[in-house]
Amino acid sequence: MTNKEILEIALRQSAEDNGCRAEDFLSDKNIVVPFRLGEKARKYYKEPITCNFITYGNNVVAASSDEVADIVKEYVGKFEFYHCFETPNMNWLIERIEKLGHKVCFMAEFFLPDIEKMPVLECPYATRILGPKDFKALYLPQWSNALCSARKELDVLGMGAYDGDKLVGFAGASADCDDMWQIGVDVLPEYRRNGIASALTNMLAKEILKRGKVPFYCCAWSNVRSARNAIRSGFVPSWVEVTVKPTEVVDGMNK
Repeated sequence: MTNKEILEIALRQSAEDNGCRAEDFLSDKNIVVPFRLGEKARKYYKEPITCNFITYGNNVVAASSDEVADIVKEYVGKFEFYHCFETPNMNWLIERIEKLGHKVCFMAEFFLPDIEKMPVLECPYATRILGPKDFKALYLPQWSNALCSARKELDVLGMGAYDGDKLVGFAGASADCDDMWQIGVDVLPEYRRNGIASALTNMLAKEILKRGKVPFYCCAWSNVRSARNAIRSGFVPSWVEVTVKPTEVVDGMNK
């Protein structure tokens, strides 16, 4: 699989997630489309979604509900596309959508592997490929980034690091859609800063690629440690998203 093929798969998936065309993300013009969650959208996308803003670095594609579509069109026409994902400009949007009962909910950065620069990383501890049968006893707080107890059926592959018989680091892959598997990783606090996370992420990404799937990695913009891990592991920043949801949904997450 080449970098071009990986990007094409990611673009098609983002189009499926939002109801637009893959080529929309490559345009030099900002595009607003009606939001539509496709049948093969990523499993963690849950309605209601008021609006989703996405950029792959060329423009902003905004998939919007009818209720806020006019505001969204004015917003993406008012600012440079990259300023639509940052303050102070985002405050212009927030002030208007809050009056209609909506708030900014998620802001995330996504990474794809760079096949041409994927490093070979050695883990300082013994590693082992893990599968769903191995996960049953691992749905614990210390592995909550690698596994998702709410979507156990999607956890399909893992890479563990062991100090003797003790699991000290764990990277897991979630089959969030047909062609792309998301990687999450955890390392026990006393074993951090030893290169375990990057080695496991790197090794798991290669195992995913062997299976004909595209590994991807996601973190909050402020999670510098996680972003650094993605880059050390052979991933590169590829797209960002800002998601707007109804106020009651967002407020419920803060309780």
